[in-house]
Amino acid sequence: MPQKTIREMSELERKHNSLAARVFHSTIIGSIILGVIALLIGLGMFSYTLADQYISEGFSLSQNAAGFLSRTVDIVPLSEAIMEEYRSLSDEERTQNSKEVRQEHFSSFTGREDYGSALSVLAEYMTFDQVEFIYLAMYDKDTSSLVFIADPDDSEDHREPGDWEPVSLREVNKFLNWDGTNIVYEIVNSKKLGYLCTTGVPIIGPDGAIKAFVLTDVSLANVVRGMKSFFWQYTVGVLVIMNLFAYLMTQHMKKTVTEPIDAISKAAKDYAKDKREGNDIDDHFSSLNIKTGDEIENLSLVMSDMERDLTEYEEDLTRVTAEKERINTELLLANRIQTDMLPNIYPAFPDHPEFDIYACAKPARQVGGDFYDYFLVDQDHLCIVMADVSGKGIPAALFMMASKIILANNAMMNKKPSEILKDTNDLICSNNREEMFVTVWLGILDLSTGIITAANAGHEYPAIMHKNGSFELIKDTHGFVIGGLSGLKYTDYEIRMEPGSKLFLYTDGVPEADGAGMEMFGTERMLEALNSANGSDVKELIEHIENSVSEFAGDTEQSDDITMLCLEYLGKEQMRNAADPHQK
Repeated sequence: MPQKTIREMSELERKHNSLAARVFHSTIIGSIILGVIALLIGLGMFSYTLADQYISEGFSLSQNAAGFLSRTVDIVPLSEAIMEEYRSLSDEERTQNSKEVRQEHFSSFTGREDYGSALSVLAEYMTFDQVEFIYLAMYDKDTSSLVFIADPDDSEDHREPGDWEPVSLREVNKFLNWDGTNIVYEIVNSKKLGYLCTTGVPIIGPDGAIKAFVLTDVSLANVVRGMKSFFWQYTVGVLVIMNLFAYLMTQHMKKTVTEPIDAISKAAKDYAKDKREGNDIDDHFSSLNIKTGDEIENLSLVMSDMERDLTEYEEDLTRVTAEKERINTELLLANRIQTDMLPNIYPAFPDHPEFDIYACAKPARQVGGDFYDYFLVDQDHLCIVMADVSGKGIPAALFMMASKIILANNAMMNKKPSEILKDTNDLICSNNREEMFVTVWLGILDLSTGIITAANAGHEYPAIMHKNGSFELIKDTHGFVIGGLSGLKYTDYEIRMEPGSKLFLYTDGVPEADGAGMEMFGTERMLEALNSANGSDVKELIEHIENSVSEFAGDTEQSDDITMLCLEYLGKEQMRNAADPHQK
């Protein structure tokens, strides 16, 4: 099929690639193949039957001649004498096979009365049609030779008594081991006479042993000529029948297949054209009147149903598209609201030079469930939150905003982190029919001392870097997730921050980021990326981690939100330097 659309094809190309042309070509090719197969089968059966007829006639002739010969002439002494003389020959004489050797050993047999009688009897059978030669001979198994005893042929091919010629051992065994049930024969291709079939019957001596064979050579030339004649007559007949069959089949296929399919094809093109032009016509296929009573009629009915279904589908799709656009608009608005709910100004607290903080959130969908938060409880305490809500999408976003507000409200009441988590958990569990939960790490930094009091509700381990050191994980005690079970208590612990120390918080979307081959980013890669940028400020460090994750993931779609936060504690000394720029 040309690499063109149907509209780009010329009329000649359409006809060349039409179903009618393909049906015609397929019919011709199928007829040729069928004709060749039939010819081979017919030719084989014809040649086999004709050859079998000639072989049967030759065998019957040998039987008649052997029977008449046995009744009129005692062949056994003659055959035994010639074979005895032949076996007395030396290997050198057999190899030489000269006329002098044959005259020396076998010339005396031509004067015997039984030899003359045998020639007379055999000569009577030489006149039968298709018989090239009929003669009396004996196979010698030891030398794989055929030894002639009496040959009535008076042509140049005449064989004297004792003449011999080599034959195949297969032929020798076939004749000497014949059990009398089937016709025994051997077909050879003679350069002079063409294909000859040698068949015959044995003459049995008084001792029950085979003494000689009456052999008949039947020419198969007529079989070859008959095959040639059959071939040409059959070929002409097949060509006539094949062309007639192809014409009738093509006309039938045109009426029952190609014309209905062309009608369906035209209806499909008209349908596509009207759709492109915006014409509101929906009876292209329903107006077809195809009554073939087969799959083509079913196809026209299916196409009619499809046209009706597509019309309904387009109407539904228009409604769904409008609804989807509305939902997308609302999702964008929800994403904007969710983003605005998170601190996104840098520097976040320019009036507090004793610390620097930066965070980012990248949802896996338009709206996600991860969130972070940081705010001043008072002028000397900074609350830091990193959380991951179960699930994705709108439900997770709603649960996230509710959790964020509850955590912030509890934190502003000067509670310990463990108390904040406990009270938040109890409040959420009191009305959590959807059984959603959130993992939370919450810490409160004392700006004066650099001590962070923190509690963990099933969240990832934080990573800390002390001044001039490397990042390492703080394997703190994990409490149960918020929203999982009411009445739980959480444990506080302390992190001592020195000037220059950094604290890195994250959700599981960072170490579990998917890369090529289903490999995850992992905690080890995260720590390596942190340590490769541990001299950067908090914003540069977060951006470096984000780039490392993106480079690792490549084009792999992520299934989880990625949220990170970095806090650097600068200490009160930094605050005094900022207040007195002349102090060294």
